[in-house]
Amino acid sequence: AEVESDILRRVRALLRELDGHHPSCQSDRGMLRWTLHKKIDQNPSTSCVLVRILVKELERAERGDLRHYIIPLLHTLMYTLIQAPCIPDELSARVYDFCKRLLTLPKPFCTIGLDYASRLQVERTAPGTLYQRMVISEQSLRSTPFPYQEKIFLFADPELLPEAICNALVTDTEAAQVSQSPGSCMSCVITHTLQAALGDTCDIHGLRARLQVMPQLLQDVEHWFQQVVLAVESVGSEGGSGRGQHMARLERIYHGLLRSLPAGNAPPEGLQGTPLPNPNISFHLWTEDEQLWKELVLFLRPLSQSSEPDCPGQELDPIEMQDILADCGCCEQSRFSVLSTDSGIERDLPAQEEPCAPCAADPERSRLHRKGGIKKKLSPLESVGFLQTGSAVPGEKPPGKLPRRSGMPPEPAVPLQRMHTARVVLLGDDRILGRLAQAFHSLRKREARRVFLTPKLNLQFYHIPVVPGQPRPSAAADHADPEELCEVARYLGRADPWYESNINTLCHMIPKLATMPSSPSRALVTDLFLTDVIAYYARMGTQPICFQVHSVKVLFRDPAQDPAEDVFLTELLTQVQDSPSHRELSTTKRKSTLDGPGINLTVTYRKVVLSDRQKELALSLRSTGLLMKAIPAEEAEDLDCLSVTITEIIRINNLAGRSFSAVANTFKTRNIKIRSPEQRPFTVQLDKDSRRTYRDVIGLEVSPCLEPSYCLQKTRTMKFNPHETEDVGLVKYLPKSLLLPINTFAGVIQ
Repeated sequence: AEVESDILRRVRALLRELDGHHPSCQSDRGMLRWTLHKKIDQNPSTSCVLVRILVKELERAERGDLRHYIIPLLHTLMYTLIQAPCIPDELSARVYDFCKRLLTLPKPFCTIGLDYASRLQVERTAPGTLYQRMVISEQSLRSTPFPYQEKIFLFADPELLPEAICNALVTDTEAAQVSQSPGSCMSCVITHTLQAALGDTCDIHGLRARLQVMPQLLQDVEHWFQQVVLAVESVGSEGGSGRGQHMARLERIYHGLLRSLPAGNAPPEGLQGTPLPNPNISFHLWTEDEQLWKELVLFLRPLSQSSEPDCPGQELDPIEMQDILADCGCCEQSRFSVLSTDSGIERDLPAQEEPCAPCAADPERSRLHRKGGIKKKLSPLESVGFLQTGSAVPGEKPPGKLPRRSGMPPEPAVPLQRMHTARVVLLGDDRILGRLAQAFHSLRKREARRVFLTPKLNLQFYHIPVVPGQPRPSAAADHADPEELCEVARYLGRADPWYESNINTLCHMIPKLATMPSSPSRALVTDLFLTDVIAYYARMGTQPICFQVHSVKVLFRDPAQDPAEDVFLTELLTQVQDSPSHRELSTTKRKSTLDGPGINLTVTYRKVVLSDRQKELALSLRSTGLLMKAIPAEEAEDLDCLSVTITEIIRINNLAGRSFSAVANTFKTRNIKIRSPEQRPFTVQLDKDSRRTYRDVIGLEVSPCLEPSYCLQKTRTMKFNPHETEDVGLVKYLPKSLLLPINTFAGVIQ
């Protein structure tokens, strides 16, 4: 009763934090979920107690229509259930029934409910499946029945984060992998699966002792590991009696491992937990523009495996792999052309010997078959299928329009069966997300020209905000207030309270942990907390919120300089060259020259109206600069339009003479063009990053960025229908806008 009371108190504290009642001790913010799971890890026999409490709280939230409790409680329950040594079937049935009832609710409740109901159905049929699959995929263990692989990529910009934070993250991610090996991870799978199936009758101590005293050859542990995986993954194909055959098969494996101790003679100390190994995490300092593409290519096809024909899910020949690596700069080897004297016409070939009788009798087999020639290209329909499924969100809705007021991903189509999952976690502020938008746009352009990653790789993006206490000098000049640099994270926190509670709280915590002096207590906190939170976010954060990427075309004063094309995610800032920021310009009157401060601009834009009709407007004004924001200040506002604020200079005539005042004009638009008729230059800064500043600009054009695959197919269609203005043929089935999905725990709650 005391244990149950303590767990209930911790769960209720989680719910109070979701209501905005933060704990009195600010250091506990964001750690309530972590401390709850760690308490269960220390005493695994209490897993059933926590699951029962969570089920009761979920049912209470359902009766009281407290929907903002449902998804956090459900994630906490599933994370506990995956690691629990053994859960009674009646308790699993209650969770399964609750998940099925979520199918009557709107998104994201029905989406998450369907996902968890499917997982629970598999877990009830073959206990231990979810744990086993998670370890196999995260550790990239070789397994023919389940050939999936996952990897977490941590990206940080060394110019935006202090060196102490980067070094601490490198140390922590490396330390998390030191104590793990393929053999130890296989042993974890064996012990957890056998205990989940056999329950109290499993001698977990004897099993672990047997695995530890095995010869230090990986093949010995791998043999039993493959037996367990095959037994679990083959349950679904064994018909109605699959559960009984599955239990009998695992019991034979258990007896084979112990060889002498029969089931039922386990010591009475109860169930013992098997720790969930840390996922495969690699930390990268983002120093090159194409670094993300390179890492994804190497994950999909490591150089050490490029010549291995038995790699699961790989069909690349060495020449194609060399082309891909050379394209991204991973391989410096060059290919040499070979002059061919073959005309390709069969009658020009030299005379051949008479074929043998069996071959001559078959005219098809006697024909010449060429091998090693030009690689067959995909048909247009197959190419479009790959491009559509691999766009900003897997399985885009055909119109490809960002839903208003939501940022929710469109309806999924039939997904491709991808064997690899790359979970890219961005550490930093809005500036590194701006770099991500650039890299994502470049990646989609590559895929439009030559499909490589799309049919094989499931790409997921995550964001952990980090605000350094003392930013580097190069980054300090961007924004005086560090909080302004985390607009995306604040929006994600407003949309998803569980993201706000578990991830946004790391904004200031990571710098504090990184600057703690080296001590056993620091190692205990960072190694357990940071790694666990990153792993929890990557494992349970499966619901994306989609942000519109905007394209900008920059025109320069020098006619010989070609226009520049770029993309941005959060904001675009223009200033009169060598003038103070518009934020620092007060509204007080000031006397100046005849024209006043600023420059003359002509602005043409399409105004956003409720009817969604196109309304072209044009105006001429004098301004010191303007600011375009793509991230709305409120959750209810549109994510697919820009909020533009122009600082207009108004001339006032009075008895004392002329004076000028600054007035802020604000409007919403999706397309806008700006020109300086006097050819006076101004600067353009993208995504709050001073490194992405264009100077000597006299004009710019901003519009929603189009999906490169749509543009490519549109160009092909226009060749045959030059006068067609509407999307026809395959084009209308492709997503039109380029959306950047960032995963959260709940997505946008309707």
